[in-house]
Amino acid sequence: MYKIFFRLVFKRLDPEQAHHLAFRWIRLAARMPVLRTFLAAALAPRHKELRTEALGLRMHGPFGLAAGFDKNAVGIDGMAMLGFDHVEIGTVTGEPQPGNPKQRLFRLVQDRALINRMGFNNDGSLRVAARLASRRPVFKTVVGVNIGKTKVVPEEEAVADYVKSAERLAPHADYLVVNVSSPNTPGLRNLQATEALRPLLSAVREAADRAVPARRVPLLVKIAPDLADEDVDAVADLAVELGLDGIIATNTTIAREGLGLRSAPGLVEETGGLSGAPLKERSLEVLRRLYARVGDRITLVGVGGIENAEDAWQRILAGATLVQGYSAFVYEGPFWGRAIHKGLAARLATSPYATLADAVGADVRKTA
Repeated sequence: MYKIFFRLVFKRLDPEQAHHLAFRWIRLAARMPVLRTFLAAALAPRHKELRTEALGLRMHGPFGLAAGFDKNAVGIDGMAMLGFDHVEIGTVTGEPQPGNPKQRLFRLVQDRALINRMGFNNDGSLRVAARLASRRPVFKTVVGVNIGKTKVVPEEEAVADYVKSAERLAPHADYLVVNVSSPNTPGLRNLQATEALRPLLSAVREAADRAVPARRVPLLVKIAPDLADEDVDAVADLAVELGLDGIIATNTTIAREGLGLRSAPGLVEETGGLSGAPLKERSLEVLRRLYARVGDRITLVGVGGIENAEDAWQRILAGATLVQGYSAFVYEGPFWGRAIHKGLAARLATSPYATLADAVGADVRKTA
């Protein structure tokens, strides 16, 4: 049913317009008590065997919504209603910004992919923090907060910009993510170099601890799939050295060659980050490399090209305790989360593993 609707309605709309329309409907449904209860029962049935503990947090399952869908923390309950076990909001910057000029979001339907050059359009950390502070949750879900650099802030002042966001947002975050991997903010990816990343992560860690002295807010870093293997290793070693809580692998890619893209060349050549199915192989490769390097010392989150339960299962076997999706949601619709959970439960039941935790990294350990 959704695929027919997508073809007849959403596909005819500008992708960003379609996103805002769909998100408006989701938020509206979540505000209607009877309807949201019915939808949650239909779209987010619980599977006890999928219960997950990660980052010191308990979740109904391992499958969450990646950052980028709910940039301003306006629809957390709606996404939980659809079955996401955690919702990562953002990316939020120190100051509000409109993002890049439109058109800035493109569908590659033949490739089940998206290209975006949104440019961190968001309300800014002060307003988002106020929104999170006043939130009265309808559905219990874990909320991650993804922070990035304000575009107009020079690279040499990036640390102070991240610290400002961390101080404002950490009190309202179940976990905090430092995003240094979007290709759509000039100079941002330079911060992935360990000589720049070490002082940044250290400063954000200190800021979060100052802002929330009563508890440790887990801190993660999100990296790009375009890092060379030796740079992936360097980030992994740094994360262990600094006592980081996790790494999210991976963000979007600027690569186009070697991905087997079938969409029209003019569309493929649009600048921005590519997400969705073509990212699957490299994202999984980075995840495997990270797990081989860090093992169970930190939590790994697998994201990039996850379309179905088999993709999610493969990420878990490769070392991910948590998995996230976004792009496939555009193509699969509201029953996507239900299908992922049902498929994961079925795979766990027929596997040699008693729990999901036992399955984490099993394939990598076999080859070690």
